[in-house]
Amino acid sequence: MTIHERPFGRAFEDFEPGDVLRHWPGKTITEADDHLFCMITMNHHPLHTDAWFAEHSTVHGRNVVVGNLVYSLVLGMSVPDVSGSCIANLEVESLRHLHPTFHGDTIYAETRVLEKVPSASKADRGIVTVETKAFNQDGNEVCYFRRKLMVWKSASLPPRQRPYGDDVWT
Repeated sequence: MTIHERPFGRAFEDFEPGDVLRHWPGKTITEADDHLFCMITMNHHPLHTDAWFAEHSTVHGRNVVVGNLVYSLVLGMSVPDVSGSCIANLEVESLRHLHPTFHGDTIYAETRVLEKVPSASKADRGIVTVETKAFNQDGNEVCYFRRKLMVWKSASLPPRQRPYGDDVWT
């Protein structure tokens, strides 16, 4: 019998500058997603929640998905491939919204590794810098951000644990 563990995050040694990580799957942002996110975050701007206002009073003539939802979605899409086993997200150096996202758009993302530097103070970790781009279904880049995260070196990566034993299939 073979047991397969789904990869979730990477250790310091697994990052190589220049590597591109394509995140899967994409996500279609619905009107409900946008409205719920706006209400949870108390962003009540009618550009996001009032179709009549958006049609008659905005340059796009329709609702635009709130930018922080797009950023949060894309950041989340990158977690299994990038930061799922990191110690900490340290910094978002830049964040740009390059094209509007509308209800019904499907977002895809990929991340490129820019740099990795061993920690100067702790031998069990390092700092990795990545940049992430998100695209809609038409190939338009809708979001870009660059961030730094602190990751374990593989020898110090905590093992996965479960609240039950390894003998559940015996």
